[in-house]
Amino acid sequence: MGRKEMKKRKRKKGRWWKIVLLIVVLLLIGGGVYAFTIFNNVKQTVNSKLHENVPSIDTEITDKKVDNKEPINILLLGVDERENDQGRSDTMIVMTLDPANNQMQLVSIPRDTKVKIAGDGRVTRINHAYAYGGSDMSVKTVENFLDIHIDYYVTMNMEGLAQLVNAVDGITVNNDMAFTQDGFQFPKGQLHLSGEEALAYVRMRKEDPKGDLGRNHRQRQVIQGVIDKAAGLNMINQIDEVMNVLGNNMKTNMEFGDMRRLAMNYSSARKNISTYQMSGNPITSSGMYLIEMPQSEIQKTHDLIVNFGS
Repeated sequence: MGRKEMKKRKRKKGRWWKIVLLIVVLLLIGGGVYAFTIFNNVKQTVNSKLHENVPSIDTEITDKKVDNKEPINILLLGVDERENDQGRSDTMIVMTLDPANNQMQLVSIPRDTKVKIAGDGRVTRINHAYAYGGSDMSVKTVENFLDIHIDYYVTMNMEGLAQLVNAVDGITVNNDMAFTQDGFQFPKGQLHLSGEEALAYVRMRKEDPKGDLGRNHRQRQVIQGVIDKAAGLNMINQIDEVMNVLGNNMKTNMEFGDMRRLAMNYSSARKNISTYQMSGNPITSSGMYLIEMPQSEIQKTHDLIVNFGS
């Protein structure tokens, strides 16, 4: 599906975005955040630091879907924030949660996808929507592009991954091959990783004979490692630090009550995860590299999302 060509053009750190976003969302809908609901200070952190509404999302539609436990769509944005700049969304994923069938779907939209930016009119890369108009313009652009309804959005700064791993006092993984990455030695066997080590662990690909498959396996290990720690009893002692990390690196239109409802009614969706990567035709326009999506691919993706769970 042209995945290798698209990935070559991404900055290396862009490959980590899915890990950060998945960890955060699994915390939101899993046992971690459900356990957080007993802490009064968590509610204050969520509503004062994490929460940020966007006009483009119709909350009445979302509330009805959540009340009826219908599938919902969450736009995940991995944001490359820059000094004195709005930044760009290095990763855009539409995540659909279907609690009735205990399943979750992740649809990745390449950052270089050629689209018309909603509310702006320029035809350019889809990740420019965030640079032009933040989360609100990103949501509206994705909605228009795929003809879907977005219920929630989550933006996450990449720096949050290492901080999150450190906040839970590191994670444990079982490494199936010895390798070196970014100055860190990773012997074979069970390893306890700090945040910086976890970043290096998931970056390694060239030394692995399995290539991307091996790297994807290590990504899943890190995701599971954080979730396991977050769901553990020790999380009670680490809740303040975890929420501080999220407060400094994350924005969402979810309020504390929304998170609690998702934790209670949608946590089963993480039992079965399927993924899809949109694929198009690489082109160059006015010196800019773009990926032009055929209408058939756009329609296929639309159908995957709107029919998920039916």
